[in-house]
Amino acid sequence: MSTVLVKTYAPPPFCEREILRYAGCKGTDETLSALLQACLDEVKDKLVYKVCYIELPVRITDGLCDFSAFSVRSKHLAKNLRGTERAIVFAATVGVEIDRLIAKYGRLAPSKALLMQAIGAERIEALCDAFCADMEGETRGRLKPRFSAGYGDLPLEAQREIIALLDCAKKIGVCLNESLLMSPSKSVTAFVGIDDNGGTVYEANGRKCAACDKNDCDFRREI
Repeated sequence: MSTVLVKTYAPPPFCEREILRYAGCKGTDETLSALLQACLDEVKDKLVYKVCYIELPVRITDGLCDFSAFSVRSKHLAKNLRGTERAIVFAATVGVEIDRLIAKYGRLAPSKALLMQAIGAERIEALCDAFCADMEGETRGRLKPRFSAGYGDLPLEAQREIIALLDCAKKIGVCLNESLLMSPSKSVTAFVGIDDNGGTVYEANGRKCAACDKNDCDFRREI
């Protein structure tokens, strides 16, 4: 595969536990549950679930990851992709409406803005999980945990190559500003290695955290 493809997904099931984790809530009560439900009711019909992606060959040489179309130097990405000869490069977004709701409630109701931020984080992660599970079936390989610019020693500048290669602005409406931040904000770019020799099957719900050595992350799942 050498062309950029686009997938649009139905909304993945919401996980309220994950939303509360992203919001930093250790527990819940009736008031918080009611507020969360109100936020979910408001946001559920306003999101899109879009991914654009390409499959590329990958060659690893002393920390240089060569994808033919471009290359990046990162020992951590090289370790993540070890043993693979091909990889998926993708971008995903849930759209701009969640940003508008976050901005709106940042002025009117900070508690709702916090929950909207958390919903956006849970939604983009759920979309990426759905895409990776989908691609594992299509590629007939085992997928490595996805790896994004900003993880470990992979510089944020890698975003420029990904956004340009995938033509994200045209394909799914994702742009990159001068500070290397994406708009809409609830968007993700990532590399995913395809292990054709057998490996750990792609799993959501914590397996990415199990593969990560950043033990002090505030958003680390219990594993």
